[in-house]
Amino acid sequence: MIKEKTFYKSFMILALSLALQNLLTYGVNMMDTLMLGRYSQNAMGGVSLCNQIQFLLQMLVVGAGEGAVVMGSQYWGRKKLEPIPHIIGVALRFGGALAVLLFILVFGWPNQILSLLSNDPAVIAEGAKYFSIIRYTYVIFTITNILVASLRSIGVVRIGYMISGSTLVINVCLNYLLIYGNLGFPEMGVRGAACATLIARCVELIIVIWFLKYRENVLNLNLRKLLHIDTSYVHDYMKVSLPVLINQALWGVAQMVQTGILGHLGGDVTAANAISVQVYQVLSVVCYGAASAAGIVVGRTIGEDNEKKLHPLVTTLQVLFISIGLCSGLAIFLLRGPILAAFGGTLTENAYRLSRQFMLVLAITTVGTSYQMACDNGIIRGGGDTAFSAKMNLVSMWCIIVPFSAMAAFWWKCPPVAVFFLLKWDQLYKAIPVGIRLHSWKWVKKVTRV
Repeated sequence: MIKEKTFYKSFMILALSLALQNLLTYGVNMMDTLMLGRYSQNAMGGVSLCNQIQFLLQMLVVGAGEGAVVMGSQYWGRKKLEPIPHIIGVALRFGGALAVLLFILVFGWPNQILSLLSNDPAVIAEGAKYFSIIRYTYVIFTITNILVASLRSIGVVRIGYMISGSTLVINVCLNYLLIYGNLGFPEMGVRGAACATLIARCVELIIVIWFLKYRENVLNLNLRKLLHIDTSYVHDYMKVSLPVLINQALWGVAQMVQTGILGHLGGDVTAANAISVQVYQVLSVVCYGAASAAGIVVGRTIGEDNEKKLHPLVTTLQVLFISIGLCSGLAIFLLRGPILAAFGGTLTENAYRLSRQFMLVLAITTVGTSYQMACDNGIIRGGGDTAFSAKMNLVSMWCIIVPFSAMAAFWWKCPPVAVFFLLKWDQLYKAIPVGIRLHSWKWVKKVTRV
């Protein structure tokens, strides 16, 4: 274990800063769910289906941005900053192309996509209304988040939660006006929620452009640097980022499949899943913040050629991950009742009961998530091994989780809570292969040029 108190202070500041950014980012979807839940259960269910596409986009953006973070943090550790703008430029092109592709799919086949996730016509109709507006946020969201992720590789994290905080405030205020029609504004329901998010995303992009122009003075990024890049870095970037992108894409699609399995069990199950997942995302942000912070610290340590520090660093991080997981699981367990009470009387009795059961499952599995996800996406990926996670999740998700949960739902007719557990229990058993890989030390790889 590392004994220096300064390490714990600096690491937790970084982790909590990233957690705050995640909290505010997920808070946007959470407030849409909460405020629409008080408006109509069908509206909330429809938007939760659309948010699966948003989650897929977030996974793709993480995949595109993570290559820049892994490479950038190692170059930063070597005190070599010149390649970083070229890598960011490649990441923006790659992520932007994926966002445009997703926009085309949602623009052309919105109802067909929604029908894969639910068989409730009322829920699908509400989702189609939301899709008609929210799809215009995809490219804006991608550009903003890749730029913010890239800055994280050189230790600039404050701008992330500044942006996310402004988005949350704007979104909540506009939701209040446009969903319910308060203060003389038209009552727009799900379309109002979509308009509020679109406006907030535009403000996000304006803020990050302002920050890069007037406040960022390490990389001195500008439009010319991002457009005129050294294309030789494309190969370097793809070598690191492509496995991450494949992993994130498979994960995002798998989450859509999981939502589809639950969505075909009835509207109450869809509503309970929407609430539970949003609550989990908000209350587990410290787990993900710690994982991101670990990736930066590990990458910088390898970039500094200071690999002697890796053993105590890895041991310390594992203890921190388990401690954070236990605290997050306890928070989910204790806050189930107060959170559900915030939805008022719009939930059916069955949806309320299922939500409590689903959150109990998440309170248990989040302990495993905090350990194995943070070790995998933080330490192992930050160390330069971006392929392990893709291979493990490919086998786990498509050979175990999806087949068994689908059989439990449609063949064995198991209760919804049993199906939900089978969709989440990989967060527990993946700790075994992750632990084995971590202690093999084969994940330590330099991804920078000599």
